[in-house]
Amino acid sequence: MRRIGLTGGIGSGKSAAAESLRARGFPVLDADVIARDVVAPGSPGLEAVVARFGPDVRREDGTLNRIALGTLVFGDPALRQELESLLHPLIAAETSARMAALEGDGATVVFHDAALLFEAGAEGRVDEVIVLVVPEEVQVARTMARDGCTEVEVRQRMGAQMSSEDKAARADHVLDNSGDLDALEVRINELLETLGLSFESAP
Repeated sequence: MRRIGLTGGIGSGKSAAAESLRARGFPVLDADVIARDVVAPGSPGLEAVVARFGPDVRREDGTLNRIALGTLVFGDPALRQELESLLHPLIAAETSARMAALEGDGATVVFHDAALLFEAGAEGRVDEVIVLVVPEEVQVARTMARDGCTEVEVRQRMGAQMSSEDKAARADHVLDNSGDLDALEVRINELLETLGLSFESAP
């Protein structure tokens, strides 16, 4: 089965591209969904996080208190690295299991939607990588409009990620998504042609 990574910086339109691929019938694994699932109530992942960071990171309903956890690890690279060392192996294992399940069901291609594909060292899980790129001012404007945050907050989040230039340099395919959704659909069609994929390729 062909495994294709899909990544890009904040505000690059990665989620819109993933939805476009789903609409065409291609399976898309969402790394954010998997990351949430591995810390679901009662999961070994959540128990490991609570054991390391304390009971305050679990809400009364048994779910992970992401705000409390973020407050602890934000701005502390050592603690953030500890959290990643707990969760990344679980995320990797779950991703591999879901890919294997898709392959077992007859899928010939899967897209892996992961914002931190390179940062997490996960590019080895895929055969090739697509990076969406947009100008920095577009990243800022889109994220401010989407999340209701300030420019300073957006730039802080951008600073925690690998730059778009560095991601593009490591990509097999670069998709310019500085236009609107209609332009994105055209770009997706062009990309699929480059990849040798079509509606008929989708399981």
